[in-house]
Amino acid sequence: MHITITAVGPDNRGLADPIIHHVTGQGANIAEIQMFDHDDQSLFAMLLRIDLPAERFAPLKSALAEIGRLKGLSVRVWSAEQRATQPRIALCTTFRRESPLALLRAIRDGHVAADPVVMIGNRSACRSLAEQFDVDWYNIGDERGNADHDRLVELCDQHEVDYIVLARYMRILPAEVCWKYAGGRIINLHHGLLPSFPGLRPYREAFAFHMLTYGATCHFIVPDLDAGNQIIYQSTFTVPPGAKLDDVVRRGQQDNEPHCLVEGVRRVVNREVQLHFNRIVATG
Repeated sequence: MHITITAVGPDNRGLADPIIHHVTGQGANIAEIQMFDHDDQSLFAMLLRIDLPAERFAPLKSALAEIGRLKGLSVRVWSAEQRATQPRIALCTTFRRESPLALLRAIRDGHVAADPVVMIGNRSACRSLAEQFDVDWYNIGDERGNADHDRLVELCDQHEVDYIVLARYMRILPAEVCWKYAGGRIINLHHGLLPSFPGLRPYREAFAFHMLTYGATCHFIVPDLDAGNQIIYQSTFTVPPGAKLDDVVRRGQQDNEPHCLVEGVRRVVNREVQLHFNRIVATG
């Protein structure tokens, strides 16, 4: 079984050793290890990807939870292979409804084999979608849309989420959250072609360069905003010379972005791709 372990907490000495010693003592093969010290936040983060027989998964999870308690670390032990049923996803939204609606329909129609167990918004614009598809809904935003990301983590743990899907969720996840679900568990839809057009206004920036081809990118989240090496899927569309920006944005939001998100999530839940040392690799 391929197992991903993440440990996040206040930076200190001797945090990694107990975890590494335990997994190697169990005979695990370490396929990947990454450690990070975010000095500006006094944050320690570690990711381990290991191979271990499936029957040792539950004891490993229990033992590492105890190590986490003793060391003051938030430890998660996860495997895409652990669940007999479809993977459980959290769908995070802000204003735009087109892409989360497309994903919920694709799941309902059997095109994407996943279970949407919770929808989380920093605005309430998509609440009616959750009600329409009978999915638990939570608003974690204040009156200005500032999100309580500790609450997001709490809800994802509570609902035993496998993947977090950011469907035009217009808030940057802090590094701490990214590393709690590191290793290819956070999927983002960016409404531009990466790496050429990152940031908040990719349509406008591409239009300013007189582009005739526009697109969207579905990628795994790592702490660097819209980093370019984690691309799961990109879809594009072309426009004629002289097209208006409003028409470009409309086509992108209504047709291209929903398609991009659905296909990207499908590839992940079908285990066609995964992250390895922050780069996408095909698993087939």
